[in-house]
Amino acid sequence: MTLTKKGEYALRAMIQLGLAKSLGRDVVPVSELAQSNRLPLKFLERILLELREAGYIETQRGKLGGYAVKKPMDKIQMGELVRLIDGRLAPIACASETEYVRCTCPDEEHCGLRMLMIDVRNAIADILDKYTLQDVVEVTLRKMRRDNAPLPFLVEACAAEVPRRRVADPAAGFLNALGIRTSGSGAA
Repeated sequence: MTLTKKGEYALRAMIQLGLAKSLGRDVVPVSELAQSNRLPLKFLERILLELREAGYIETQRGKLGGYAVKKPMDKIQMGELVRLIDGRLAPIACASETEYVRCTCPDEEHCGLRMLMIDVRNAIADILDKYTLQDVVEVTLRKMRRDNAPLPFLVEACAAEVPRRRVADPAAGFLNALGIRTSGSGAA
């Protein structure tokens, strides 16, 4: 799997729109999204159009218009966003479930490389499909609050309603920040 710039920008935009929604801001202008994330405006507009056509976001026209998350954030898996924008998760086409293409290997059924890449695909899919946009937004907000970082898109009325919580050091990884132990973290 290769996350392209388009995929990266799409995920960043969705996370930013999720942050805005969580902090009480319903709509964010595309110019503000682009500027706050240092993303090229025209490229971001094309990406947002694709996300809108797929039903993930909606637009509001007018002077106070912009973009907002349309689907419930806890129903948007990160893996489905990656697949929408960048296609398959498998590093090679013969290991893909969604975009399979036969490779040049003479015995695909017993190909060690293919078997390894299927495991890689499964590991990537397991992580991306386990977490929703809501999960990523919550972890991002926890870390920002823990570090006393300025919250983006904050609406003053909502600022007092949002509780602060202390979590594990996100530098140890996203799974750790969610309180999930992985086999590599020393768990038995």
